[in-house]
Amino acid sequence: MLLCVTASHKTASFDLLERLSRHPDTVAPTLVEAGAQGAVVLATCNRFEAYVETDGLDTDAVLDVVAQATGIPSADLDGSYRVVEDRRVAEHLFAVASGLESVVSGEGEIAGQVRRALTGARKQGTTSPALERLFQRASQAQRKVKNVTALQRAGRSLVRLSLELADSRIADWAAERVLLVGTGAYAAVTLATLRERGAVDISVYSPSGRAELFAKKHGIRAVLADDYATVAQRSSLLITCTTATEPVLGPVQLQRTAGGASTGSAPTGCPVSHGSQLVIDLGMPRNVDPAVAHLEGVALLDLETIRLHAPLEELQATDAARAIVHEAAEDFHAVGSRATVTPGVVALRTHIFGLLEAEIERARNRGDENGRVEQAMRHLAGVLLHTPTTRAHELAADGRGGEFLSALETLYGLVPAAGEATESETA
Repeated sequence: MLLCVTASHKTASFDLLERLSRHPDTVAPTLVEAGAQGAVVLATCNRFEAYVETDGLDTDAVLDVVAQATGIPSADLDGSYRVVEDRRVAEHLFAVASGLESVVSGEGEIAGQVRRALTGARKQGTTSPALERLFQRASQAQRKVKNVTALQRAGRSLVRLSLELADSRIADWAAERVLLVGTGAYAAVTLATLRERGAVDISVYSPSGRAELFAKKHGIRAVLADDYATVAQRSSLLITCTTATEPVLGPVQLQRTAGGASTGSAPTGCPVSHGSQLVIDLGMPRNVDPAVAHLEGVALLDLETIRLHAPLEELQATDAARAIVHEAAEDFHAVGSRATVTPGVVALRTHIFGLLEAEIERARNRGDENGRVEQAMRHLAGVLLHTPTTRAHELAADGRGGEFLSALETLYGLVPAAGEATESETA
């Protein structure tokens, strides 16, 4: 059985999502240790999801394991998650991978995050054949949505949306003094988007010490740790996008108290709103101490605020994308259902063709020199096999494949071993 425990921006507070995302690597191994056949965890800015293949763990047990692995009491999770089971899991993941469940419909970052979730599970040894197929099909569905619909063109990435929201405060992007905090893939996307808008005065600081390498690669200035606070004070636009689990920017760096008094000289070069500073926090967990929002002259735009300003979905693109996702999920289940009866179909065909070959040999020994008897017998065998094979697939699609396997054992004494399927089943 497949199930998914999902907490997202639709069901959980930003603070809870932040807590869940702090230690995602511990969840899948803990689930497997508890008896799951496989587990893949997807942790992003706006969602935390555990995909589990299990026969021995019920939903309550899975939730208990998630609470244990994340260190969050079960009571804190109550009302903040949904459980998706069985046939609904595939359609849910396919929709997530396609950006249909994102803050900004169609945003492109989620597809890579879904792929990395599977890669991480492989490295941890927690994936399973069913989860492998599920996540691989999710990527295929996402690519089809991207190629066939206008969803991604209708939607916008979180980076682009945050800078569009900043437009109301910024008269001239070229005049901004920008400090980028972070050097990962998200930082590279942010830098490219800043340049698209005309920003030229850009520096980068890395809490992990990779600023110089990033700056050299992208042709911007690196900020050393000793200069971080000074540059932060003098920057008009600060954007954080690191994977740090603790805030990397706060009142201490800005040399101000929460009451608004500056403990240093007033920042210079700040054209945003008459000398104020704009801080955009794209980190998850949050990179910026919320106290920054209470500093005089500082405006904070975080993921929770960005979410509230997400545009309405483009209905036509969304409807087309959901139709593709639904079709892909139905196909996923059809293939999976056929797999449950395939060993039985193979066993039946092997049994019938074994009997056929014995009868053909006897016919030859009796003088069937022109092969007409053999031809007739082979045709008859094909006709006789057609109906049970078709019925097997119909039963499997209805979740009743076990009835076909039971009938084989009752009528022919056949008990096919799992994994017995061969390509001859579709011949």
